[in-house]
Amino acid sequence: MTKQNDYQIVLRLAVDTDVPVLTKLIDSSVRGLQSGDYSPAQIDSALRTVYGVDSQLISDGTYFVAEVVGEESLIVGCGGWSKRKTLYGGDQFHGREDSLLDPATDAAKIRAFFIHPEWVRLGIGSRILEACEDAAIEGGFRKLEMGSTLTGVALYSAKGYVPAGDMEVPLENGLRLPIVKMTKTVREAH
Repeated sequence: MTKQNDYQIVLRLAVDTDVPVLTKLIDSSVRGLQSGDYSPAQIDSALRTVYGVDSQLISDGTYFVAEVVGEESLIVGCGGWSKRKTLYGGDQFHGREDSLLDPATDAAKIRAFFIHPEWVRLGIGSRILEACEDAAIEGGFRKLEMGSTLTGVALYSAKGYVPAGDMEVPLENGLRLPIVKMTKTVREAH
């Protein structure tokens, strides 16, 4: 992937045919951006057991991709929100709970944000986050929560999320992946 001087990035909802590209993007993002916060063993295990495409988000129409449009389209980021109880984890994660949340009492889940390392610091994650927040608000939610990687805490803090406790995701061979539960209360659309 190479940045061009003249490009346009558009957000759109992910579709099933994006899954192979998203799988590669997630791997590149995790290996390229999280190595300062997690060990190689944690990253490898998390990619096998936790991180990955969540097809439920795609089916629900709540997963966005950031796509560079031009001669050839290129997906450089993704992220979503959920009206289901699962806080984190792709299809391969065994701790999923896909029952629906009640917007009047529950917090929508901000989920599965990954940006290609060559496309960071361009506002892509912020744009996806804003689209997710707006859609969750339109869905009736007034509270948002996430299980942020250590790598993502700075971005989410800058966007008004506050830490609500440390968590550890169990991985293989007794390894654990530290994450931070973060929350935000919203009152109206942006």
